Amino acid sequence: MAQFDPAAATQAYLATLPPEAHAKATAYTQGGHWVLLWAALVSILVAWLVLKSGVLVKVRDAVTAKKSRPWLAVAAVVVVDAVIEGLLILPWSAYEDWWRQKSYGLTDQAFSGWAGETLLMLAISLVMTVALATGVYALMRKAPKTWWAWGGGLVAVAFMAIMVVSPVFIEPLFNTYTPAPAGPVRDTVVTMANANGVPSDKIYVYDGSKQSNRYTANVSGLFGTARVAMSDTMFKQGADLAEVKGVVGHEMGHYVHMHSIWLASAFGGLALVLFFLVDRLFAPVARLLGAKGVGGISDPAGLPVIWIIMAVLGLLATPVTSSLIRIAETDADRFSLERFNEPDGLAKALVKTIEYRAATPSKLEEVLFYDHPSVGGRVRMAMDWKAAHPPKSEPIY
Repeated sequence: MAQFDPAAATQAYLATLPPEAHAKATAYTQGGHWVLLWAALVSILVAWLVLKSGVLVKVRDAVTAKKSRPWLAVAAVVVVDAVIEGLLILPWSAYEDWWRQKSYGLTDQAFSGWAGETLLMLAISLVMTVALATGVYALMRKAPKTWWAWGGGLVAVAFMAIMVVSPVFIEPLFNTYTPAPAGPVRDTVVTMANANGVPSDKIYVYDGSKQSNRYTANVSGLFGTARVAMSDTMFKQGADLAEVKGVVGHEMGHYVHMHSIWLASAFGGLALVLFFLVDRLFAPVARLLGAKGVGGISDPAGLPVIWIIMAVLGLLATPVTSSLIRIAETDADRFSLERFNEPDGLAKALVKTIEYRAATPSKLEEVLFYDHPSVGGRVRMAMDWKAAHPPKSEPIY
């Protein structure tokens, strides 16, 4: 019997898509790299317009005219800023999140549906931003020299809190989650969950195709809110049991290895560094931008200055944030292979994600931009696993 060749098997899987499909995926993916830059520039421009308008200074003055109410001033400024910036940036968001996805066949959602969900998400984000900003500005006032350190911890806590509440209060606002119907898929997932300490009483299928044609599943939530959710796109694209085991096994890896908590800690650390740099850069950037009427970093009227600094730093930090997520994704793939041993199922599923993530980027491109390992690399990892763990009924001579 011929020896199994992981490299040849990887190429065979990638070749199941025609060259034009790979070319389209590459165009979409590489175009997305430019979108990152343009999105940052749009954010900077919008924040600058709000700053130069002086509207936030007027809002602050109106709230504090008769009595010093810093927390209320922060809340009012954040609300006004979010509404104005959200409306100004809406045309760009429509291009990036709807028209571009539509043009590449990644969504069938009508513009009206996208717009309604975008406005709903804006409202939800506004509540979260007000809560977080109120806390951060309170730290600025009470601990002006060390607020950035405490702020990093606050971000980590906020990240985990969102993970806990999202499956219960946020995700159902956008999609319908129904218990997976009785049958082989549900039985398989229940068995997988019970064997690995994952809650098996919350296994759902949701109408992910409402927003996107992307092949996906997830295990979301923390502690008592954790659940397994499979998008209906998986089954519309013909997922078999091997694919379900490979994909859901990957998602269970995130839960079992506590990647949400690990990433919350990591992003909290990044927020600490980001806040430290904001603290040092605020004054010179405010002078450069001519921020009239802004009293200092703890003045909420200077919020656009902070957004501008964070937009630049966030763009520069893309390789770091992408790499942190990529490490977790690689670990989840490894978990799936080790626990469920479905290399071909995982590979078949991964090939279906190429349409929105080019399969074979250069190593530099992957490090700079990819928040998941390349599909080519992931399939090769699965095939290497298969070579190292051949079925007993098919020995390698």
